Amino acid sequence: MINQNSKIYVAGHKGLVGSSIVRNLKKKGYKNILVADKSKLDLTDQGKVLKFLKKNKPHFIFIAAAKVGGIYSNNKYKAEFIYSNLTIQNNIIHAAYLSKIKDLIFLGSSCVYPKFCKQPIKEKYLLSGELEKTNEPYAIAKIAGIKMCESYNLQYKTNYKCLMPTNTFGPNDNYDELNSHFFPSLIRKIHKIKRNKKKELILWGNGLAKREVIYVDDIADACIYFMNKKFKETIINIGTGEDFSIKDYARIILKMIIPNKKILIKYDKSKPNGTPRKVLNISLAKKYGWKAKVNLKDAIRMTYNDFLSKNNK
Repeated sequence: MINQNSKIYVAGHKGLVGSSIVRNLKKKGYKNILVADKSKLDLTDQGKVLKFLKKNKPHFIFIAAAKVGGIYSNNKYKAEFIYSNLTIQNNIIHAAYLSKIKDLIFLGSSCVYPKFCKQPIKEKYLLSGELEKTNEPYAIAKIAGIKMCESYNLQYKTNYKCLMPTNTFGPNDNYDELNSHFFPSLIRKIHKIKRNKKKELILWGNGLAKREVIYVDDIADACIYFMNKKFKETIINIGTGEDFSIKDYARIILKMIIPNKKILIKYDKSKPNGTPRKVLNISLAKKYGWKAKVNLKDAIRMTYNDFLSKNNK
């Protein structure tokens, strides 16, 4: 049983989700949090990962370590995305089993589901169709992680759980225009328009692709909630259950960052739209008593304040 004195290892503690898990664990009174910088632990080195887990023997592991990015970086660095993610998750999951660590949460992604999936997307739709090509290597790595957890649970009686979050944003995000996900990229682009007093915003694709987003602290809250929850399923979707078009998100962020000023939105249709629509069915998470708490406008406000604190120029 996990309690506030149990040793909890957060892999990827400096990333968007990992840093939020650490913040939320501390806020909820967990005192024995284990982290390791890249300089001290290379997660792509199987021997070092095994040695680390056998030495420290955490009671619970959150696997938030991953190589992530938006359409551009997923498409450009396919080899790095499949290799790095497969290697990191394989090393941690297998080393956890060898170290007799029975409990962990593996964080996947909503991109594991087929491109033309029936909406809202249920957990059972996994592997029911073709993936979106622009992020296929990343999605395949995450699917392998899910199936690895499932296989170890069946064969070795472990309790390896998989949470599938939708598009996540918040403090400590990557705001690079090319290599980030669409939401932080939008924040950066709109901030540049405000700073440079420009009058137009250019979006990739036609702006009609629909996405569901969730604030990172809600993901962290879900991780800790399900750490302490018994359930028989391997996968649980984590989201808000609501989606908007990329164009709608751009308008919402424009109104918040540059109020009372009309900005023209243009579209670069030579760039990909990605999956046409992606909204998760979150009925299973709700059945177990969890739902998102932070509303979209508050989440954007807190995220923009974080962006300004790191990019005050």
